[in-house]
Amino acid sequence: MRALTEQLSIDDIEAEEEGIADSYFNSDAIAENARVGTSLRTAQDTSNQRPRTVGGRPLSGIVRPSTSSAGGNNLQMALKTPRTVGSSRPLTSQSARNIRLGTASMVSQIDGPFINISRLNFPKYASDKQLSKLLFNYIYYQQNDIRNALDFAVEATKCCNFEDPWWKVQLGKCYVMLGLLRDGEAQFRSALQHGPNIEVFLRLSRLFIRLDQPLSSLDICQKAMSWFPHEITLLIEMARIFEGLNNIPMSVKYYRDILELDATDMESIACIGLHHFYSDQPEVALRYYRRLLQMGLYNAELFNNLGLCSFYAQQFDVVTACFENALRLALDDNAADVWYNISHVAIGFGDLDIAEHSLHLTLSLNSSHGAALNNLAVLLWRKNNVSRAESLLNSAIAAEDHLYEPHYNRALLAQEEGDHQTSYGMVKKSLSIYPNHYNSRDILNELKKYFSSL
Repeated sequence: MRALTEQLSIDDIEAEEEGIADSYFNSDAIAENARVGTSLRTAQDTSNQRPRTVGGRPLSGIVRPSTSSAGGNNLQMALKTPRTVGSSRPLTSQSARNIRLGTASMVSQIDGPFINISRLNFPKYASDKQLSKLLFNYIYYQQNDIRNALDFAVEATKCCNFEDPWWKVQLGKCYVMLGLLRDGEAQFRSALQHGPNIEVFLRLSRLFIRLDQPLSSLDICQKAMSWFPHEITLLIEMARIFEGLNNIPMSVKYYRDILELDATDMESIACIGLHHFYSDQPEVALRYYRRLLQMGLYNAELFNNLGLCSFYAQQFDVVTACFENALRLALDDNAADVWYNISHVAIGFGDLDIAEHSLHLTLSLNSSHGAALNNLAVLLWRKNNVSRAESLLNSAIAAEDHLYEPHYNRALLAQEEGDHQTSYGMVKKSLSIYPNHYNSRDILNELKKYFSSL
């Protein structure tokens, strides 16, 4: 039974991801307009130089389940996003995904499941202290039967007279999986009364993240740090929360503290490297990415970043080799980004034909790549193909409306064509996304002067 459980046992703390069904039917929402700095969903962007996800959140240094759809995990965005290679799986609820995790193992058992859960006498087996925990893990991980796992945990908790903190944690896990977050919080807090535990602190912190209460989550982590002052997982949790709040300096500070304790933490190295790259320090970022390469990381994303850092650090002799390795290792979900970055390098070298060809390859792999649509429109605009450029800019705005560049370029194009009303609407959208964009402000001032003179 333990062997069957280990086949599908996962780190469910790291795998937490709130799906559309979880957020859409969330009844724990307190306020629609949260105060600044108190919500992950309304966190103000202070780093407009960073590329963003489909939802408009700046990219982090490493892909995590919580960052792959954060900010854009809403029903409206999912319905209008085309079903491409990069978005082939619909974002459903967390419990539904966990049920699908056990589908393959259940099919592979010809004679049916190893244990028929419906015929078990829960009070009898829950009283066995050695067998009960193994049986619970089998029901929870291998069978993915959360309701029966919850019933079994309730019986086991009664058998131990509510004195075993392990069972309280399992009850909290089941409640969280079923969407009963406040009941899960009560169980986790009850487990902490028996003594400090890192897993319980982390689960309680993630629970407050699900409730969109990052400040409460930070308080939990700070309390845990008083018991475990050098625990890396707690520092990583706090760094991720500050990154979600777009407080990049505080996030980098905690990542540096992590590297002082563990110099081989890949997430910290990648996030600090990303921070230096977008702080106009490509030479420093190159050192961090080379460190990742020395540690044995070998994938398309790393070579892509090495190529970009080498290009902006003017180490042109290794740029081509890095992007060749990136293309060789690239898969369908990241090949488009590699070709997009190659187009940037080609533009920097002045070879606009290769840049345009790279952008066409990007769009052939991902037709909804908003940045590629925008850049291709600019290149065609330089060739006086205005109608095609206008069409591509409209497609870029429809694909990724969180980018300010397509709105600004569309406003500039409309102004040159004499369509001042369209230009005014687009430049207002551009400034709503990036209020400190000076070129958009200049266009807006010119349009205001023009309208006032009529």
